[in-house]
Amino acid sequence: MTFEQQIQHKIDFKTKPLGALGYLEQLAFKIANVQQTLTPELKFPTHVIFAADHGLAKDGVSAYPPEVTFQMVMNFLQGGAAINVFCKQNNIAMKIVDAGVNFDFEDHPELIKAKAGYGTKSALTEKAMTTEQLEFCFTEADKIVNLAFEKGSNIIGFGEMGIGNTSSASLIMASLLKESIENCVGRGTGMNDEQLQHKISILKQVMDFHGNITNPKEIMQTFGGFEVAQMCGGMLAAYKRNMLIMVDGFIATAAFAIAQALEPNIIDNAIFCHVSDESGHKKFLDSLNQKAILDLNLRVGEGTGCALAFPIIQSAVNFLNEMASFESAGVSNK
Repeated sequence: MTFEQQIQHKIDFKTKPLGALGYLEQLAFKIANVQQTLTPELKFPTHVIFAADHGLAKDGVSAYPPEVTFQMVMNFLQGGAAINVFCKQNNIAMKIVDAGVNFDFEDHPELIKAKAGYGTKSALTEKAMTTEQLEFCFTEADKIVNLAFEKGSNIIGFGEMGIGNTSSASLIMASLLKESIENCVGRGTGMNDEQLQHKISILKQVMDFHGNITNPKEIMQTFGGFEVAQMCGGMLAAYKRNMLIMVDGFIATAAFAIAQALEPNIIDNAIFCHVSDESGHKKFLDSLNQKAILDLNLRVGEGTGCALAFPIIQSAVNFLNEMASFESAGVSNK
């Protein structure tokens, strides 16, 4: 029996009808296979939020002003955001990374300073970042993930904060999937119809200006935010250390899609946590042939989907480890 067959046998012979735990069974299989054990464990779950500002935000692609980025980072550090509440509820360690916010933060025990710049350039007129800034983002993200790994973490979630970053994700999606920008753009932080049309118009101009880009790193350099680039680098770093990767919503999926273009096998370690209310996200997940755990109409970002999905991921591990088999329970199998 191959190891994969052993996992499936263990799942199938639990005291339940075949396949009756649905998607939990697929999760259990994935986690056992990643960890190469029939008794997997989730150790020291960690969540990292990367924050940065976007040059495009000044061009009116968000319903909120750019200063909300640094204000929300202050809120994270004070424990007041949705992600703080859910991480605390589920005993998930949390760190906040200044990947490129247009603000200088004082030292804080939960803050990691990894500033690639004071926000990206506007992709309307130039690439969002330099090649040096992109490499800096990947190098810093590797160090940040390694800190969690060295503390014993084997499962990590990635969140983001950056006014304008749904535009960045839409541009990445359009470039990777060769989709029209209209199919990739949503209302972000809650735009009205007029604001949405303006956003689409701006992003079309960006796509026209840069033309057809196919190299994954160049797509990130051209359209990404510093927080999106660091998420991408962090996911690659987590895969290198064989950690489970919790992928949040639309923006995290854009970061993941670039990571997968660079390292196709990263999909083996990825758990997609929720379908965002951002209109392009479902199509993005379909393109990766992935199903998400939750569909709660979330669009708050921060990695909230990861924190909310974590107890379900834990349930997948628990049933595999703790549920009786037909044989051990003396229950008749069909």
